[in-house]
Amino acid sequence: MIIIMCKTSEIIALTVVLSALSLIVHSATANPNNHRYNVGDPVPLFVNKVGPLNNPSETYYYYDLPFCRPDPLVLKKESFGEVLNGDRLTNALYELKFRQDKTRETLCQKKFKVAEVARFRGAVIDDFYFQMYYDDLPLWGFVGKVEQESGILGEKGPKYHLFKHVQFDVLYNGDQVIEVRAFSDPNYVVDITEDVEIDVTFTYSVIWNESSTKFKDRMGKYSRASLVPIRQQIHWFSFINSVVIIVLLMGLLTLLFMRRLKNDMKKCADGDEEEDKEVGWKYIHGDVFRPPPNLSLFCAVLGTGTQLLTLVFILFGLAFLGVLYPYNRGALLASLVWIYTITSVIAGYTASSFHNQFAEGGWEWSVRLAGLLYLGPLLVTGLILNIVATGLRATAALPFGTITVILLVCPCVAIPLLAFGGVFGYRHRSEFEAPCATKRYPREIPPLAWYRKTPCQMFIAGLLSFSAIVLELHHLYASMWGYKICTLPGILFITFVILVILTAMISVGLTYIQLSVEDHAWWWRSVLCGGSTAIFMFGYCIYFYARSNMNSFIQLSFFIGYNACMCYAFFLILGTISFHASLMFVRHIYHAVKSE
Repeated sequence: MIIIMCKTSEIIALTVVLSALSLIVHSATANPNNHRYNVGDPVPLFVNKVGPLNNPSETYYYYDLPFCRPDPLVLKKESFGEVLNGDRLTNALYELKFRQDKTRETLCQKKFKVAEVARFRGAVIDDFYFQMYYDDLPLWGFVGKVEQESGILGEKGPKYHLFKHVQFDVLYNGDQVIEVRAFSDPNYVVDITEDVEIDVTFTYSVIWNESSTKFKDRMGKYSRASLVPIRQQIHWFSFINSVVIIVLLMGLLTLLFMRRLKNDMKKCADGDEEEDKEVGWKYIHGDVFRPPPNLSLFCAVLGTGTQLLTLVFILFGLAFLGVLYPYNRGALLASLVWIYTITSVIAGYTASSFHNQFAEGGWEWSVRLAGLLYLGPLLVTGLILNIVATGLRATAALPFGTITVILLVCPCVAIPLLAFGGVFGYRHRSEFEAPCATKRYPREIPPLAWYRKTPCQMFIAGLLSFSAIVLELHHLYASMWGYKICTLPGILFITFVILVILTAMISVGLTYIQLSVEDHAWWWRSVLCGGSTAIFMFGYCIYFYARSNMNSFIQLSFFIGYNACMCYAFFLILGTISFHASLMFVRHIYHAVKSE
């Protein structure tokens, strides 16, 4: 029955993965035919947002600053992922027709009031940048610059200048746009240090040059942005560091635990009563397979952890297929939403099938908890962050329509899939086949030294696993909360696999130590020890924030909120992996004892 159930779960997981991949790949496929132009054809350009360079989550509408604006303003119809990503694309006065150069073209003439000058000056002080999209290619530029010391004798203090000229450098190949850059010319500025009304003429230039790069490779520029030799060396150092830690742990487990385990097995096989007393884990064979307390919650943790683990592997698959790449607007966030929704069936099936191995009733509560265990805190965090963003008029604030779609996805898609998985798990239930019979009354656990208790073991397990991934984790945080693009999914995948292996190995070792002192309450402890790495990850994110230049309330809110959700997900994933590794180990040793 167990073999049949495992095959059934594999079929369900494979079906869900293939469905998610086909759905997202189909929706994300780019069509080169939509990006062909004749000479003089208008190429779509949209302004997106502005924000301080040091706070990537703090972005505002482009026209919140008094730039030259068209009449009327037309918002581009955006996809679900673009809205989640905080993109708010709007039309602009810039006209960059295909292969038509322009020199000092006048955009508009504006007379700024004192309040508008002050608004621009505040943006320059905070090092604001602007973002646009030209033919779906991102481009950036700065709003202004600060001169810390004035060159005029007798004047003190910094001078603030607003850029009034932007130069667009565009590369093309045949009838397609390949690359675009925006350059704010420091030779054309206006002084906005004083609170006075000023007249400004905004201009722009466009320079076209031919390129040999093919259209399908035009996003390669953004991938190469991070692959400088120094970063490659750091990536390889992180990888080698992780491998060394794994080798050392494997040697430690082999020399200490496995050798001792073989000696224990030999003593059990010899049947010497005096020597047999030293084998502590044998005496708890009637309690080691006793179901854990709070069974429904435990099953929900396993169900949600399995769901999130499936989600991570699907995301890696999309990255390897080229669907997820830098500046594919909102593709990652949209993928997260849809994949999490589709994989709800895995959470329901896992929670229900595991619960039904120990009890026929109550599996419904395990399935409900599996649906709420991660989604509940995630929605609460998202609601709080959306309130903060709305109060500050940031583009991260989700419109009412998007919130409605998210809330409708839960009852209309996620909950039915979750329930279907739960019912399927119940229909294909099987009994838990333990190598040893469970006694009616639990054996009393002897007093434990402080270093054998759960908090100490969590610290050891979390620290060892965290030390193997800390360098790659730094790159991940720099990619998420900075402007260093992490474009090496292969290295990230290897690091994740290393983390999984380390978690499993450490879990097996700590479980054996726990059983050796006749402590049979290993179920929950294996989950907590495996998930403890996420606690160190969250602690490091606080350290990362303290060392960075991020400084606003909205940035702090989004940083803490999103990282808390990410680390909580890793807690569930690694806790699930840790438990299954320990379960396989415990089954093996007690099955071997029974056979002998």
